[in-house]
Amino acid sequence: MSTQFRLPLSLTPSYGREDFAVSSVNAEAVARVDAWPAWPEGRLALVGPAGSGKTHLARAWADEVGAVVVDAADPAAAPLDLAPLRGRPVLVEDADRRAQGGALGDEALFHLLNMAGVDGGTVLLTGRVAPLAWETAVPDLRSRLNALSVAALDEPDDTVLEAVLRRAFAQRLLKPEPDLYPYLVARLPRSAAEAIAAADLLDEEAAARRRELNKALAREVLEGFEGEDEG
Repeated sequence: MSTQFRLPLSLTPSYGREDFAVSSVNAEAVARVDAWPAWPEGRLALVGPAGSGKTHLARAWADEVGAVVVDAADPAAAPLDLAPLRGRPVLVEDADRRAQGGALGDEALFHLLNMAGVDGGTVLLTGRVAPLAWETAVPDLRSRLNALSVAALDEPDDTVLEAVLRRAFAQRLLKPEPDLYPYLVARLPRSAAEAIAAADLLDEEAAARRRELNKALAREVLEGFEGEDEG
């Protein structure tokens, strides 16, 4: 049993590549993404659990290469027009949780994958599980998904979480006491987004209370967000 903070994630995230911390848990996946455009058949699936940083890494790639971003999990999204995407880089977010009647049904995804590798087109798909486990009733799409190259991210380790925290505090021109980092790393969920949320909250509270940013303040501020983790 361990105690972890559960923080509200209400702030707009930053997806700058310079803010993505690399360690042994994600270095191979980062290298596979960076190999663009030399992905096998122009396709790559980036998978990992919630909080592992796949959206951050994928959006940073999309910004760098000017990719079209498709939110496959949005049920209100209009059906995707494939014709303008020929020859372009495309990011499909949450491809494993495609919404019924959303932007990307099975047939559209099948055709989009077929377009990859043609006239320079490429497709990056994100999901929480490997493509082998993605649901589809279309046999041809099943074969395409099974053949996808996969870049897998693990949950952030201590190195990544501390790097995320240090960068978040530095961006806010803050210099916390050294004892704050091991305290937070030991208690935060394995999520870069929650680490940034913790930095934002502590920044606000340190200013409001006119206090030093250290473990004592964190204990007071984050006490209300503690909950038992059943893992």
